[in-house]
Amino acid sequence: MAIRINTRSETFTVFFREAEPLLRRALTAVVGADAGKDAAAEALAYGWEHWDRVGIMENPVGYLYRVGRSKARNRRKPPPSLWTQADAPEPWCEPGLRSALASLSDRQRVAVMLIYGFEYTPTEIAALLGVKAGTVHKHAERGLRKIRTSLEVSPDD
Repeated sequence: MAIRINTRSETFTVFFREAEPLLRRALTAVVGADAGKDAAAEALAYGWEHWDRVGIMENPVGYLYRVGRSKARNRRKPPPSLWTQADAPEPWCEPGLRSALASLSDRQRVAVMLIYGFEYTPTEIAALLGVKAGTVHKHAERGLRKIRTSLEVSPDD
């Protein structure tokens, strides 16, 4: 019986499939839609180039998240636009949501968007950010409270 050894390409491909959506969404929450996509692509390219080192790290996604943040910061582009809205007669979300999300800290915005927008668990986000799940829960809780206050909605609405 032959034992199959995974190649560098195969291990990175598996990693990429799992990590790319989380990395892209988290970076988009921090630096905006276009810059977030670019930062995720650059971070993953860096990961591929240095896969021999990155692939054996305890938290390669968290490391590449920080690489992506650095890449986005180095570009010095205008402030992030969290998302773009197509020209439509009716808004596709609460009109005040954009400014409410923009007023959050980066960690609160990442926690709120990934938990409530993409249904990630605090544990998954904690691994990405390099913090404890309880910390992510607190960031999400505080962020949600700020959004509710900004939009003048109570938790019971």
